Amino acid sequence: MTEVVPLPGFPVPASAEPLASPPLEPTRRRIHTAAREQVELVPRSLEDALPDDHPARQVWALVERLDLEAFYARIRSALDGPGRPASDPQVLLALWIYATVDGVGSARRLARLCQEHDAYRWLRGGVPVNHHLLSDFQVSHREAFDALLTQTIAVLLHQQLITLETVAQDGIRVRASAGGSSFRRRVTLEACRARAAAQVERVAREAETLDPSVSRRHRAARERAARERARRIEAATAELPALEAIKERQRQKLAKPQRAQVSDARVSTTDPEARVMKMPDGGFRPAYNVQEATDGATRAILGVAVTQAGSEGGQAAPLEAQVAERCGQHPQQYLLDGGLADRDDITTLAGHGVTVYAPTKAPQATTSGRTAADPRPDDTTAAAEWRTRMATEAGQTVYRARGSLVEWSHAQWRTRHGLQQFRVRGIDKVTSVMLLIAVTHNLLQWLRLVA
Repeated sequence: MTEVVPLPGFPVPASAEPLASPPLEPTRRRIHTAAREQVELVPRSLEDALPDDHPARQVWALVERLDLEAFYARIRSALDGPGRPASDPQVLLALWIYATVDGVGSARRLARLCQEHDAYRWLRGGVPVNHHLLSDFQVSHREAFDALLTQTIAVLLHQQLITLETVAQDGIRVRASAGGSSFRRRVTLEACRARAAAQVERVAREAETLDPSVSRRHRAARERAARERARRIEAATAELPALEAIKERQRQKLAKPQRAQVSDARVSTTDPEARVMKMPDGGFRPAYNVQEATDGATRAILGVAVTQAGSEGGQAAPLEAQVAERCGQHPQQYLLDGGLADRDDITTLAGHGVTVYAPTKAPQATTSGRTAADPRPDDTTAAAEWRTRMATEAGQTVYRARGSLVEWSHAQWRTRHGLQQFRVRGIDKVTSVMLLIAVTHNLLQWLRLVA
């Protein structure tokens, strides 16, 4: 029997069987090894990089059918004028839509994918892009995205896919781009304001000395960072009086011994418009409240609103008005979550011919003898009819469809589009991001229904 000879660096197991023949010497083994220095010439165009049925081609085909004049209207470079050509907004929109489908929300990551990934390179088509351009496009076209959302709804209405027979509304709290430690009270905020102003002056004096060890680009970056921090602190100071007024109203509703339990108003110096809200896991973190209305037939998004309110009361009527404005008519049935069941909103919607379905709450006092279906003394006629309607089996059956509409949309946003935390700051920029997600959502539903 031949003795087993181990390879260099690999010991022979104790239970190994001896080889039938002696192994070859290491210098006589013929194998293919990696040769990564070899230069390869691949004659391939971008058209050859993607198959005909690739999703990127479908996204481009959808974008080509949209009216993007609102995006082109902001371009000032002319054929016979000075300046360099602008990057095509159609390409930038297609890149962001495909990135949203792919769960990419970072402009820097999207810029890298435009260099490395064949699908993004095909959509880009050689158009100059960078993360600054992509980020500015995402957050500076709120009105254009809003009009584009209305356009996608109009297409679905024209094809008689949206019927407005049933519309459901619900809210989702999304983490803001700010930490809990960035919230400051008035005293601390005033100190931060003074330090920020001193920092701006110090950086300006350093720029005048022209230190040769510091590049001009680095000096400009430091000045920009100091001015940006000072601007955010000024914005936080402007937000503070409104929050202090809310805290004062909360104190006035309590007895004097309990007023001291209400904490002082605080505002974030990172994102002054973010508010601390109770999240689905029970914790409290800086977030925005995103309200959306979903069509029951197509699961398309008919309206989007971003608010700073931690509660949902009083937000049903404004969003329903947005749906009616986009669609040209009011829905027939409007399904609301329990937090949105406000009697004033229900009365307003009933005046528009909308039948509201929302859960009712039983009286807290059991001695009154009333049930959840019994009208309250201060109920309007519409509110009393809503309570009676929800006490029937037919009303409960209609309401049970709400979860499969808005909750499904929220799951798509969380898992598919990566909406776990906003990467932008400010309610305007957050609204722009949500409108882009809603447009992408509707285009996917349009593609599914047409296919």
